[in-house]
Amino acid sequence: MSFTGKVAIVTGAASGIGAATAKALAKEGAKLTLVDKDEAKQQEVAKQCEQHGNKPLIITADITKDEDVRVIVKNTIVNFGQLDLLVNNAGACRTSSILEEHVMEHFDFLMNTNLRSMVYLTHLAAPYLIKTKGNIVNTSSIVALGVTERYLAYTVTKAGVSHFTRCVALDLAPYGVRVNAVAPGATKTSILENSGEPNADQVWETWRKEHTALKKLSEPEEIADIILFLASDKARSITGSMYVCDNGSLLM
Repeated sequence: MSFTGKVAIVTGAASGIGAATAKALAKEGAKLTLVDKDEAKQQEVAKQCEQHGNKPLIITADITKDEDVRVIVKNTIVNFGQLDLLVNNAGACRTSSILEEHVMEHFDFLMNTNLRSMVYLTHLAAPYLIKTKGNIVNTSSIVALGVTERYLAYTVTKAGVSHFTRCVALDLAPYGVRVNAVAPGATKTSILENSGEPNADQVWETWRKEHTALKKLSEPEEIADIILFLASDKARSITGSMYVCDNGSLLM
């Protein structure tokens, strides 16, 4: 799955699935724009990517800010001259219930972070992807296919990501641009810790034991493998699809 000569934007690239995807793309020869808010961790990922030959462009940005999103696309084109792949991976998680006092605050934050930013970045990137007949891979979640307690807003945003993927796939199909999504189940990243979950280790362990048929959690590299497959010519007839990697959670 060579990506030599291809240019990719990866959001949320400083850790977890985004970092694993960036490193996997770099290993396959891609030129990269790494996007995240955490500059220190971006630098660490960039160093690992650079070992494979290409120096990534680092853009420290808040994807909820329109001006930052515009910079991502503009600087990528100025630096590399083209865009072949957009990996919309950045996202956040918060616990929320319709009965909580701060439900709307959490809802607005997650909508802006997980969905609106993706829509705007895709809108700006699409003309360049049309020129290269490139493609898009979005990170959704298995909660897009069901509901889970305490995560109302997160679940709604991920359902939105999945439906957005299908809508844009139809919009861009006439131009030869494919759009797909990956839907991870429980994947051992820092997302729970970053969400403020005080018992993250316990939540992971409970999910592993009680909510996966294979009794295991995914590693970020496993999700990156699927992203690279969907972005490659091996998936040239696949668009509008959502690939699940959940260790059998939906079976439970």
